[in-house]
Amino acid sequence: MPFAQLVIGPPGSGKSTYCSGMLQFLSAIGRKASVINLDPANDCTNYDPALDIRNFITIEHIMSEEGLGPNGSIMRAMEELENNWEDFMGEIKKLGNTDYLIVDCPGQVELFTHHHSLRALFLKMQKLDYRLVVINLIDSFYITSPTQYISVLLLALRSMLQLDLPHINVLSKIDLLSNYGKLDFNLDFYTEVQDLNYLLPLIKKESPSLLGEKFASLNEAVADLIMDFGLVEFEVLAVEDKKSMISLLSAIDKATGYTFGSTEIGGDTVWAEATRQGGYLGSVMDIQERWIDHKQEYDEQELKEREERMKDFDQQRHRIMTPEEEWEEEVRRWEAEHGAEIGKGFKNGL
Repeated sequence: MPFAQLVIGPPGSGKSTYCSGMLQFLSAIGRKASVINLDPANDCTNYDPALDIRNFITIEHIMSEEGLGPNGSIMRAMEELENNWEDFMGEIKKLGNTDYLIVDCPGQVELFTHHHSLRALFLKMQKLDYRLVVINLIDSFYITSPTQYISVLLLALRSMLQLDLPHINVLSKIDLLSNYGKLDFNLDFYTEVQDLNYLLPLIKKESPSLLGEKFASLNEAVADLIMDFGLVEFEVLAVEDKKSMISLLSAIDKATGYTFGSTEIGGDTVWAEATRQGGYLGSVMDIQERWIDHKQEYDEQELKEREERMKDFDQQRHRIMTPEEEWEEEVRRWEAEHGAEIGKGFKNGL
């Protein structure tokens, strides 16, 4: 049974970097992973796509032929893809049913809030027994402003209702958050979407004009709407932080059911066994301490430890450690730290 991460998010959310980092991680733990570029405007990715929509259609062609702007051309491209889905699906099937797919979707927010084509494409994949999960990346910068935070909550909620699939909202670029100034609340307030009424005085303070007063009731109604649904919460992610990636993949596997399936599905006994055994995979407060409260101290310590590991590896193997071997080493360190017998399964057989 094939699995797929459907990666969405507005421009600047770090989708391409995420896809590249997740591909490297999945490869390191033994999964046969591939990335599909579904964004007809993305001609410069951080990864080598196994399948690229731009080989079928580009927004440059649509803009030239139909006289549409960039945004309209992206939506038109998705409509064309929906109409010719069988051909594109045939190329996906060539990747193999054991593949773990990462689908880099367009960043046009209309596509995952109210336009029909992207949802229709996902449903077509679901009918072919793909186990899907939507990964909605949102730049953590937006939680520094009460008004912007409310906006992204509403966007996340609308996306969840529109796409109607297992859905994980992720605050990306958490490693940059300390550069934006002090937060009004601890990080868990934002990730758990706690009582938004505490934000209302801050919103008034942020918009002290008469226009802000005019929309005070609307802000309160939006906050109540989000809390009434009770659907939105966030994981946090720093792609460079391997523990953060491990924690996120654990949540993703539970959402798709990957954790509970046979370890032979993806050939990654090491990861399936690790998640079955449970144990600590990182918490919001640990990430806050790492990336907000004591970022500089952690940076210095991790750099020192990495240099020591690289030096030891070079002395033993007489070569530089590869990125995949670094991932393997990180999972092994997690195993030793938490006393879990993960077992074999790395693709390099180390």
